[in-house]
Amino acid sequence: MPQSVGHHPFFLGLLVAATVAFAVVLIGFWQPIFWAAVIGILFRPVQSRLVGQFGGRASLAAVITVLLIFFTVLVPALLVASAVTVEAAGVYGRIQSGEIDLGAVVRWGRESVPEVTAWLASIGIDFNDLTAKLSSAAVRGSQFIGSLALTAGQNAALFVVKFFLMLYLLFFVLRDGDVVLTHLHRAMPLSEAQEKRLFDKFAEVARATIKGTLIVGLIQGLLGGIIFAILGIKGAVFWGVVMVLLSVLPAVGAGLVWLPAALFLIATGAWIKGVVLIAFGVLVIGLVDNLLRPVLVGRDTQMPDYLILLSTLGGLALVGITGFVLGPVIAALFLATWQMFESDTPVT
Repeated sequence: MPQSVGHHPFFLGLLVAATVAFAVVLIGFWQPIFWAAVIGILFRPVQSRLVGQFGGRASLAAVITVLLIFFTVLVPALLVASAVTVEAAGVYGRIQSGEIDLGAVVRWGRESVPEVTAWLASIGIDFNDLTAKLSSAAVRGSQFIGSLALTAGQNAALFVVKFFLMLYLLFFVLRDGDVVLTHLHRAMPLSEAQEKRLFDKFAEVARATIKGTLIVGLIQGLLGGIIFAILGIKGAVFWGVVMVLLSVLPAVGAGLVWLPAALFLIATGAWIKGVVLIAFGVLVIGLVDNLLRPVLVGRDTQMPDYLILLSTLGGLALVGITGFVLGPVIAALFLATWQMFESDTPVT
């Protein structure tokens, strides 16, 4: 009996070659594709509800859903990003001019707690050297912030292209998502249960990461920005967004911003503001992380906190901001595939 075309070695080789070639063609635009898929998954319930209200007209429902996403999520995000770019330039200038002197915290610690100075000296740490290193790190950090703003400006055209490409693809993800999934189910050489498990895992981790990490970060950043503005700390929007980004680190993320700021206030004589910021950071900002993160992230992903942290940091280091979703998704798929392999392997 002749071999089926689908299982002929030549055809399988051609299939692999065509798939690899297609992936190479699309590699430069993988991030818009990825974000269209993730946002499409998040807003799938909205799309389904609108399809029902519009009498099954999926295209019209997809257009309305994309417009809702654009005006309620993406436009505010772009406005915040624009404000952050402006404030980042201001922070950069103040650090360069010495108005923001992080060495003041070290000098205050040396004068206020001389015992600590002596103890550090006994283990080979010089306070003067620490001050110089801290100031150098601040300058390098400010230069990095400035380079980010410059890079964003230089790549504005490419960003606009990818942004609207993502919106364009999002329309088709929302409208034709079920059809695409059907074709994937037919093509994948897995059992129906295995396929369902993998696709469900991707969807639940993407939802949990966005819903959990991003919501926790947004709340912490909003609270941090508000208290910074109330206390008169310049660049409140910028530091609030930095807290959002650092919130991927459980427990300590936002504290890496507000605690040094509080110590700086105390070191420069603003004791009351510094104490208020510490109290607010511990009792309000920290409480958000402790209460919401386990509910929104850990419960849905069914992954331990350390794995979520490591995969998030790894994803961020590998591909940038997209990695805060991509990292945990890859980790979840890794666990799911190995668990399926373990359950299918006979015990000897």
